[in-house]
Amino acid sequence: MRSAAEQARDAVRAAPLKSSVIGTAGAAALGLGYATLIERNAFTLRETSMAVLEPGSATLRVLHISDLHMMPGQRMKQNWLRELDRLEPDLVVNTGDNLSHQRAVPSVVQALGPLLARPGLFVFGSNDYFAPKPKNPFKYFDKNHKRTTGDSLPWRDLRAAFSERGWLDVTHVRRELEVAGVRIASAGVDDPHLKRDRYDTIAGQPNPLADLRLGITHSPEPRVLDKFAQDGYDLVLAGHTHGGQLCLPFYGALVTNCEIDRSRVKGPSKWGAHTQLHVSAGIGTSPYAPARFCCRPEATLITLTPAPRTGPKNVSDEGVSRSEAVVS
Repeated sequence: MRSAAEQARDAVRAAPLKSSVIGTAGAAALGLGYATLIERNAFTLRETSMAVLEPGSATLRVLHISDLHMMPGQRMKQNWLRELDRLEPDLVVNTGDNLSHQRAVPSVVQALGPLLARPGLFVFGSNDYFAPKPKNPFKYFDKNHKRTTGDSLPWRDLRAAFSERGWLDVTHVRRELEVAGVRIASAGVDDPHLKRDRYDTIAGQPNPLADLRLGITHSPEPRVLDKFAQDGYDLVLAGHTHGGQLCLPFYGALVTNCEIDRSRVKGPSKWGAHTQLHVSAGIGTSPYAPARFCCRPEATLITLTPAPRTGPKNVSDEGVSRSEAVVS
């Protein structure tokens, strides 16, 4: 039988390990609570400028929204989206994944109501066509994993609601419009994540007389970005990545959920010699992964300005500024 002194000595030795386990578990619980209850609802407006217009053009303020993943009853998200209209953007671009529920179309339309009265362009993503499903999170680290889709969503109703209110569907079509004195030649593809893209339907140089040649896609797959760049598009807008959704301090996104590299998982970057890319980190999450960490939900107000008369068009040297909207 062990003596009382030996038992006491072992207890003292085990105390640091026990404290470490308890501390780690507590930190994990706090982190999970923060990611699911606080940061997931910390909706943020990000602002940036990009010099991509033809020299001499007027400036154009574009509101880029993506990945709403709307569920009925998400009042906080809906109210925040409605407040974005106060920014008075010249153009709204929606890069897809609006739905996460069969009955979410009215919620999306209500949330975007004031913005739908402004000029807008859109394409759809996988979660406009199919409902999300529970997934093993480790599959995101395997780019070759088999993708499965959920039940069909009422994407036709959503497309009709957007179109009836004046937004233009640019899926596999070219659209030319003038907004705030800026001539825009736009084109888009269906979701490359589902391999629904058919770039050949829009292939070729966009109108060289346009002030802005704008490409739109849901998932920023390099094979599609390469084609937009080769055809001479000035700017491509995309979503899908959620900015990584779960990121680490000083490291960034763990995954991108597509073939794009981690350095371009969100925000502005350059693609090729003359094309600029902006990837939205998105506003929502899947109902089966309702968490964000070091990656707040966001919309972006992009001020497009004329490029210098010499040299390639570029992101402003002023960089990216962030302004956080009040969470309602």
